[in-house]
Amino acid sequence: MKTAILDRDGVINYDSKAFIKSPDEWVAIPGSLEAIAKLKQAGWRVIIATNQSGLARGLFNMDTLNAIHLKMRQQLAAFGAHVDAIFICPHGPDDHCTCRKPLPGMFIEAMRRYDLNPENCVAVGDSLRDLQAAHAAQISTALVLTGNGAQTQQQPLPPFTTTHPDLAAVVQFWLAQS
Repeated sequence: MKTAILDRDGVINYDSKAFIKSPDEWVAIPGSLEAIAKLKQAGWRVIIATNQSGLARGLFNMDTLNAIHLKMRQQLAAFGAHVDAIFICPHGPDDHCTCRKPLPGMFIEAMRRYDLNPENCVAVGDSLRDLQAAHAAQISTALVLTGNGAQTQQQPLPPFTTTHPDLAAVVQFWLAQS
């Protein structure tokens, strides 16, 4: 089964330098939920891997993060879609964990838990750290120009990274390749 591993902020929803701290602040990027629905309709597994250092910084708690994800799941359900799993890194940048992107811990855990072959996986991010983490796990990468993508595009990207305007364009590209 093909698997898409997506970053959340800047890929599925609008990002904020002040963090997404409540369900009210979580707003889907136009076309992103429909793109996930298209992947699900095509038989893909969809996983989210997201750094959530706002937890470590005390900006929100796990109940609030769960409420944010519930809002996302409810909006996906309106399109007849769902995500199969959400992997989070709750740590801050100075916590020296193995799950915080750019380290590949969340990707490795997803591959272990779902018995995934990296050759059947693709990852989407808007930041260099998203792409670096996926690349370190030997997963193909795609950059979206939403979120931090325009700035990230100016940096050296992992080999063979494709660049797309948004998640909808990535999904269209992937499904055309399948």
